[in-house]
Amino acid sequence: MADTSETFNWLVRLGYFARAVLYTLLGVVALTTSGQISKGAQGVYRTIEDYPAGTALLWILAIGLFGYALFRLASTLFDIENHGSDKTGIAERAGHFGSAIGHLLLAYSAYRVATGSSGGSEGGRAQEAAAGVMSFEFGAAVVGLLGLAFVAAAFFQAKKGLSGAFMRRISPRAPDATRWLGGAGYVARAVVFAVIGWSLIRSAWFGNTAEVVTLGGAIASLGDGGIWFTLVAIGLLLFGIFSLVLARYRIIPEMDMHRHVPRFRA
Repeated sequence: MADTSETFNWLVRLGYFARAVLYTLLGVVALTTSGQISKGAQGVYRTIEDYPAGTALLWILAIGLFGYALFRLASTLFDIENHGSDKTGIAERAGHFGSAIGHLLLAYSAYRVATGSSGGSEGGRAQEAAAGVMSFEFGAAVVGLLGLAFVAAAFFQAKKGLSGAFMRRISPRAPDATRWLGGAGYVARAVVFAVIGWSLIRSAWFGNTAEVVTLGGAIASLGDGGIWFTLVAIGLLLFGIFSLVLARYRIIPEMDMHRHVPRFRA
């Protein structure tokens, strides 16, 4: 019988690989065909679908992104990365919750393309989902809180990128360029997360789900061909390369199943 911890370890590493493929191609699409970036992850998945064995790769992405989402959800609920329960720890874990939701949606989108059941635009489906949530009592509050979770995630992404604190969770055997790849990538990702979070907050406040943007829409909203658009696109490309490094060198936490105490493997 497989060691549950080892299975989790490899699922998370597959998640980092899937994230590497996604963000690298997002950066390339934004830099080479900026008008297509509004299609976001779905546009990337459509591109992958045309590759040899593209459907198999889409399944790998769907499973990997789902595994990464579970990793972030476990970090939120069980604090497996030992952020603590003070104000800073709770805020960072809230950011992980936003990341978990975002990657679950990315995994679902990859699954739909892989199975040939994808229809409509990525942004349109996100707006429909937001409208469905807001149709319930307190639904607007839920959408607003999700927006705040994305904003929290953006803050901590920027903080990690500028401080280099993420290096504490990476093996010292990683390449020397890891610090700079991660720094640029985290800052670019922070900008995208902030735009997504702000769109959710505005949607909740004004009751207008047309405000909601997804990954591609957030990048496109920075202005086609402008300097900020270009810098963010390059940053996302670097984040993809950085994620490939993490797939090999990220220190994955284990959890003591008896005492539920997180520990790290060097």
